[in-house]
Amino acid sequence: MMKKTVIVLASRNRKKVAELQRLLNQELGEVIELKSLDDVGITDEIEENGTTFAENALIKAEAAAKSGYLGLGDDSGLVVTALDMAPGVYSARYAGVHGDDEANNRLLLENMKGKADRSAAFVCALACAFPDGTVPIRASGAVAGEILCAPRGEGGFGYDPLFWYDPLGKTFAELTQDEKNSISHRGAAVRQFARKFARRMGLVEDED
Repeated sequence: MMKKTVIVLASRNRKKVAELQRLLNQELGEVIELKSLDDVGITDEIEENGTTFAENALIKAEAAAKSGYLGLGDDSGLVVTALDMAPGVYSARYAGVHGDDEANNRLLLENMKGKADRSAAFVCALACAFPDGTVPIRASGAVAGEILCAPRGEGGFGYDPLFWYDPLGKTFAELTQDEKNSISHRGAAVRQFARKFARRMGLVEDED
């Protein structure tokens, strides 16, 4: 039986850990064991002071790599056209408190009052940092949608209840996990990451 590669995801969000573990298993088989910051005893808060999703993903990945394992940073968020691409990198703390989904959604709806253009996108940046300082692996993904005037659905997390995905006629909170993974920003980023990771780690042969 192949020994699993342990990767520490720079997150304490169990739902995010589970979602990424499921995605990685789908792409690579069960070759990766994903742990959270709490699992490896990293208690310090990571200062996400980057100006882009990609910068913050790398900051998180490098912090997680201090555990001695590979570190994976995922910085994801919502960009809304009518709000000058806000909340952007502040998506998780849009209303002031990190991870307060209900408050963030309320503020988004308040700021969207009277806006005719409700187009938006979810964006995900991934970075994988190595403890020895090897060049990190980077990946990204995005999905377009619209912001509803009221939440719908009980699944997902974050802005999922307000994010309408027209091709399936549902919000992200109404999708099954498999449906979401197949079209989401995080799903796209993980698939790109998985290909690069497999080549880097010798799980597949390099393409000419």
